[in-house]
Amino acid sequence: MEHIDVAVIGGGRSGLAAIHALLRRGQRPVVLEASDRAAGSWPHYYDSLTLFSPARYSSLPGMPFPGADRDRYPHRDEVVAYLTTYADRLDAEIRTGCRVSAVRRAGDGFAVELEGGGLLSARAVVAASGTFGHPHRPVLPGLQEFTGQVVHAADYRGPAPFSGRRMVVAGAGNSAVQIAAELAITARVTLATRGPVKFVAQRILGRDLHFWTARTGLDTVPLGRFLARPPAQPVLDDGRYRAALAAGRPDRRPLFTGADGAELVWPDGRREEADAIVLATGYRPDLPYLTALDGALDTEGNPWHREGLATAVPGLAFIGLEWQRSLSSNSLRGVGRDAERIARRLVAHLARR
Repeated sequence: MEHIDVAVIGGGRSGLAAIHALLRRGQRPVVLEASDRAAGSWPHYYDSLTLFSPARYSSLPGMPFPGADRDRYPHRDEVVAYLTTYADRLDAEIRTGCRVSAVRRAGDGFAVELEGGGLLSARAVVAASGTFGHPHRPVLPGLQEFTGQVVHAADYRGPAPFSGRRMVVAGAGNSAVQIAAELAITARVTLATRGPVKFVAQRILGRDLHFWTARTGLDTVPLGRFLARPPAQPVLDDGRYRAALAAGRPDRRPLFTGADGAELVWPDGRREEADAIVLATGYRPDLPYLTALDGALDTEGNPWHREGLATAVPGLAFIGLEWQRSLSSNSLRGVGRDAERIARRLVAHLARR
């Protein structure tokens, strides 16, 4: 069996930030990344996605986001290139195509089992596998009976396959509104939500919102320690999406109440055929490899932790969870701060053993 100090599961932004912080403290961590490159979920997002924060607020520790225009919102492919370059510059062992199937206790450390039968021994484990691999598919009224196409946002790439069709997008967050507005250019689209869409201005007094959250310190306030569940996120808007909804492209309605074949039933009693439903309903922590580790997860698969450190499993850490510690925990601009805290505490734990 191969022995390593720290196994970092996941090579996206969170895993890379963890590696950077651990290397600074003299550790030799090994990254176990299931895909063929260290870029996390970004290569799999829909084609038009951009960062919600400008380039100047979108960097991992030690490497500014490239480009002369620091106030632009980098495109998905720019983020993929940035993460790939960042990984290449780290003096770390990153093993791609290496999926972890289970983590178990082994003495005062861990046994890390790999798909295909590989086995590693690690003194500590950092779970940095994010959420993209675990799309949330809520129980919606009539969804089981609906005979049209049902697609989660995780599988949506662009509007071309849905041109001219009758579409319903379920959800009220950033992705839901952006996908619905994009689809509405070439299709007839309804945004179905449980309540009104909550907008926040992207720019305030000529500055991006992230300038103000950074300047006031709101970005780093440890609100996560007081939140049992992450709050619903408002939609960041430069005016385009509010205008699109006001113009009915897409139109916004309360969530459908049932389905009969290809027909959806709306709260006012109307029945209408739809070709497809896009579930823009978010994600949940993707941690199936921890189910055999007592005390790591609750009954719903959410981690038991305090600001990233497992509360009942010494030597286990989580990074990149939404609102793990602060507003920016699950972002390029903030995950590095969380990584520094976690690495410091993990190294102290290892030193005591």
